[in-house]
Amino acid sequence: MNELIHDATLYEDIPNSEGRQEREMKVYALLKALDISFLRMDHDPMATIEACRGVDEILGIHMCKNLFLCNSQKTVFYLLLMPGEKKFKTKELSKQIGSARLSFAPEAFMEEYLHIAPGAVSVMGLMNDKENHVNLLIDEDILKEEFLGCHPCVNTASLRIRTEDVLSRFLPFVGHDYRTVHLEGEEC
Repeated sequence: MNELIHDATLYEDIPNSEGRQEREMKVYALLKALDISFLRMDHDPMATIEACRGVDEILGIHMCKNLFLCNSQKTVFYLLLMPGEKKFKTKELSKQIGSARLSFAPEAFMEEYLHIAPGAVSVMGLMNDKENHVNLLIDEDILKEEFLGCHPCVNTASLRIRTEDVLSRFLPFVGHDYRTVHLEGEEC
């Protein structure tokens, strides 16, 4: 088992708030209010997709990579959900969305728009983007999966949620749409 996973217990309920960040508890409260079921697993901080190996096995999912990106002028922001095993090629995505070369967005914008720290980027952060500063991009392979794996705005827990619930209930509620992209992860 991954050394960051001490307990492989899966939970279907909201945890006790003791010792948990408010941003995490808000995710659970919203999922409950939207009647979206989830499986939750607690673990040590996991800031990379590589660290999450093992969590995805226990949750029975393919953990997705969540990248917070921006254009070179830092005026347009994107949250990209893609399979963890694919390599991200800036040129490939930039070409598809008609944007100037993309780069990783500064941490300050991540915190300001999504209320998330690096290593915990998640589609759940869109609940905090009330003014729609962030555009959601989803690789088509993610949409083929029955379940989506993500953090609840902190990297000390992981969730398994039905992809359809995210698309048809969560995103409309938080006022975000998404654009499907096709990423090969190859040089263009």
